[in-house]
Amino acid sequence: MKREAYNKTIIYQLLPRLFTNTCEHCVPGGDIAHNGVGKLNDINDKVLSHIRSLGATHVWYTGVIEHATATDYSNVGIHPCNPHVVKGLAGSPYAIRDYYDIDPDLAVNVPQRMAEFEALVERTHRAGMKVIIDFVPNHVAREYESDVRPAGVIDLGARDNLGMFFTPRNNFYYMTGQDFAPRGVDLGSGSDAYKEFPARATGNDCFTASPSRDDWWETVKLNYGIDPWNGSHHFEPIPPTWHQMLDILMFWASKGIDGWRCDMVHMVPVEFWQWAIAQVKRVYPHLVFIAEIYDPGLYRPYIEQGGFDYLYDKVTLYDTLLDIVCRNAPASRVTHCWQAVEGIQDHLLNFMENHDEQRLASRQLCGDPWRAWPAVVVSATLRGAPFMVYAGQELGERADDAEGYSGHNGRTTIFDYWSVPSLRRWFTGKSTADEQRLQAAYRQLLHLCVDEPSLGRDAGFFDLMYVNQDSMDTHRQYAYLRHHHDSQSMVLLVANFADTDADVQAVIPRHALECAGMPAGGYEAVELMTGATTCAVIGNDEQQAFPVHIQAHNVAMWKFMPARG
Repeated sequence: MKREAYNKTIIYQLLPRLFTNTCEHCVPGGDIAHNGVGKLNDINDKVLSHIRSLGATHVWYTGVIEHATATDYSNVGIHPCNPHVVKGLAGSPYAIRDYYDIDPDLAVNVPQRMAEFEALVERTHRAGMKVIIDFVPNHVAREYESDVRPAGVIDLGARDNLGMFFTPRNNFYYMTGQDFAPRGVDLGSGSDAYKEFPARATGNDCFTASPSRDDWWETVKLNYGIDPWNGSHHFEPIPPTWHQMLDILMFWASKGIDGWRCDMVHMVPVEFWQWAIAQVKRVYPHLVFIAEIYDPGLYRPYIEQGGFDYLYDKVTLYDTLLDIVCRNAPASRVTHCWQAVEGIQDHLLNFMENHDEQRLASRQLCGDPWRAWPAVVVSATLRGAPFMVYAGQELGERADDAEGYSGHNGRTTIFDYWSVPSLRRWFTGKSTADEQRLQAAYRQLLHLCVDEPSLGRDAGFFDLMYVNQDSMDTHRQYAYLRHHHDSQSMVLLVANFADTDADVQAVIPRHALECAGMPAGGYEAVELMTGATTCAVIGNDEQQAFPVHIQAHNVAMWKFMPARG
């Protein structure tokens, strides 16, 4: 059987701005001259080979499209944004300033920034991985202006009627007759002040001239033809914003990328996605669309109607696993997670870290990356869906710094010029022994996900909790089977979220064997992480159990193959 028949997608997310920045003396709120910045060119063949060696199949390059920044590139024709509408000095990667350009911070030779990105795409492909970038469809920076848009492309807002709050022909929503005046935000004074009249709606569906500091005040909401006052849809004729967004998708598809992580998709009508994704895939059928979405009630519509390949599974699996790790929920609750998404489970992207979430090893969360290890393994192996790792997660990054705009919140900043300590140590060959040990565990796990048929994309799943209520502590342990018919093997996984080692008698019922297409009888077994071996008899007796020892905060993964002879 060819490997491609069963391997699953492993996405490695990184921010180029941070990833290869080796500055050892960053200061909170420091500018690019002092704190430095990572470059696309620094993600060279050696770096990509390392990422590939972890088991990654895709790299998500976060923040490569030009976004609002306070840094001055006017010497090459890119003027700085007004600092009063930029979060941090570097700015948010999700306040897009020019959909058709590359962030100048990331280029060694700024006038050649697009060529440097195209070279990175080529290097990534040569390393055996695919490229994902962000598509931010819901909002743009306050000072959006494309200075490199292709000939014939109309800039956003250029033809808007500023005297109307809503018309489907506008790109933005306007608070007519009102100045933009966010509460709790200093817009400056005199010639330095930021002025916007009429005020436009803010990105998080805030239809007022005075959003608060807690709103996405640095962004402007895009208009897809929905009147927010009455919820009415105006999709015929197709609104200009739809065509402009499709042009942007086609532009980046032509650069050789392999897919998009689409930001806050539930804030954009599903009808747009249905229309746009179908058109893109007619020309580029291999491209993958991944949705950031936080409403489980919209999962099925955005897959079945919208056409998304994968959706973030944050509100079900991620949140549940964190609750289990933090002792706020029993381990058995994982059963509800897969039941809630049955039928679409292989369209869900699993993760335990990304740029929006707190680091697992942060003091605000687990304080120790190993405490979260069973959650990581369950997230990676529960089903055949893709799994994502955020750069530094595999090193136990603690995010102990208050970097500037981003305070001491257990997250790695996306707003500031900064260097990530664990990544810097890895990049300069100075990883600690603990970091190396954790990284080795991630490498082993991710390779199992890619190479082991019973943990792969098309492998089956069987929840064992219903027959193990009396054989394990269901508050702290969770057990399940994965199996692959063609390989004639199955893997028993028992996760232990407890602070102490556990010895359980894992019951594998005959029905589980039937679902796996496996016979009752003798088996050879190997523990996939440690290499330990044993023999077992399974299925001859409905109550026959397999003894499993699991260390604290760990997962036992026993692969069973029918005994020979």
